Amino acid sequence: MDQQLDEILKALCAREPLFHRREFGTSRADLERIIDDAFWEIGASGSIYRRDFVIETLLERYSRGPEPHDWPCRDFSLTPLAMDLFLLSYILEEPRRVTRRSTIWRSTNEGWKVVFHQGTPMHA
Repeated sequence: MDQQLDEILKALCAREPLFHRREFGTSRADLERIIDDAFWEIGASGSIYRRDFVIETLLERYSRGPEPHDWPCRDFSLTPLAMDLFLLSYILEEPRRVTRRSTIWRSTNEGWKVVFHQGTPMHA
């Protein structure tokens, strides 16, 4: 992997697991800044979630205070999709399940914005 892609991989790995990294902000303005207007998600349940629902759900979660989310992530891979658009894939080990995660990130003048996210349960 060339140096630029390696730097992008490191920057995006630091943002995962997505929506459990409070250091990137917990306010509505923070979330609106990092979540692309066209964002959508396919949850590990198979349900589809749109941007507004995700923001409201996160604000409710964050209002309850800190949560223990020191979940290990491994096997990161980065795939360039288009100019300034990247697919980050990894495995997330939660307490009761292991999921394969895919997040599409866009590099913008305002910073990284998440465009799409999917969690797929893995069976042992």
